[in-house]
Amino acid sequence: MGQWRSIVKEAIDRTAIIAKFLCLLHVTNNYLCSPTLVYGPSMLPTLNLTGDVLLAERVSHRVGRVGPGDVVLVRSPLNPRKTLTKRIVGVEGDKVNFFPDPANSNRCLTAVVPKGHVWIQGDNVYASSDSRHFGPVPYGLIDGKVFLRVWPPDCFGPLEH
Repeated sequence: MGQWRSIVKEAIDRTAIIAKFLCLLHVTNNYLCSPTLVYGPSMLPTLNLTGDVLLAERVSHRVGRVGPGDVVLVRSPLNPRKTLTKRIVGVEGDKVNFFPDPANSNRCLTAVVPKGHVWIQGDNVYASSDSRHFGPVPYGLIDGKVFLRVWPPDCFGPLEH
């Protein structure tokens, strides 16, 4: 009987350690820092077409520490299940000049970013769906600020502004 009691105690202790680890992993991934796979042409030449693994911290946007030049993860205003990786071009109150269709027109428009919003654009204006198409993005849709590229290994390091 004593042997079973020690086996059950050991099982409970190990289960508790695993549960604590999973809780720590959840908190770290959702509230501190998380990896994300990014691919596609919209952020060329900053990010690779075939895919990059980036680390995004999830604290700066909660305390208002993101601004023009920062690469951020944003939930798409058109499809909330999709996450976009774009650069912040303007914050509330900024006037932003942009070309709505740079491939077919030289027409330049100006927009003022409203309070509580940011203006995001991909680095490759010819292949990016961004604020030029759906307007300013509410600040609450920002999920994180990218700070490090971890894959591919030859590109490892912080992202440049």
